[in-house]
Amino acid sequence: MLTVHHLGKSQSERIVWLCEELAIPYELKCYARDPVTILAPAEYRALHAIGAAPVITDGDLVLAESGAVVDYIIAKYGNGRLALNSGHRDFAPYLYWFHFANGTLQASMGRSMILNRLKLADDNPVLLATRTRVDRAFDLVEARTRQAEYLAGNEFTAADIMMGFSLTTMRYFLPYDLARCPSIVNYLARIGQRPAYRRAMEKGDPGMALLLT
Repeated sequence: MLTVHHLGKSQSERIVWLCEELAIPYELKCYARDPVTILAPAEYRALHAIGAAPVITDGDLVLAESGAVVDYIIAKYGNGRLALNSGHRDFAPYLYWFHFANGTLQASMGRSMILNRLKLADDNPVLLATRTRVDRAFDLVEARTRQAEYLAGNEFTAADIMMGFSLTTMRYFLPYDLARCPSIVNYLARIGQRPAYRRAMEKGDPGMALLLT
């Protein structure tokens, strides 16, 4: 049985959402963050050497890393659904945004979050450079969502699932005002209307306000 180990308010929400979109059987195990450190509890960290979400188990397999988990589930359980093959006209955009999620946007937001916690001066050059990189990443997403209904094109794909966390729940850890990004807000409204997204968020983080604006 495929088991999704979901840490509250974490990137593992992607995996719950994916399973709901694919309508595949899975077991969901939820873990609460440590109330003091806000980090994963020891039970979760023991699942995999990296000690971070997401983690899935499937028989004897233990797999971490969002992109790897998404690819694995789509290939093994989804019959390729929500991924685009090399013959699809939107194959390159799909690959780009799928990997942009953690390669650029999430990484930039994570660095900015850590620097903010250091209480550096507002004119610190490293802090300014990191904030600028976050802004540029959001600008790029804003431009793309102005052009297309979904990130790969007109078809909802796993690229949207990968990007969703950084555009929404990650803003609990790094607040970001989307008032300057109206196209992203419109895009998130479309995401928020998806029944599978609503089901996933209610199962994984019941009662959590969804940062869709």
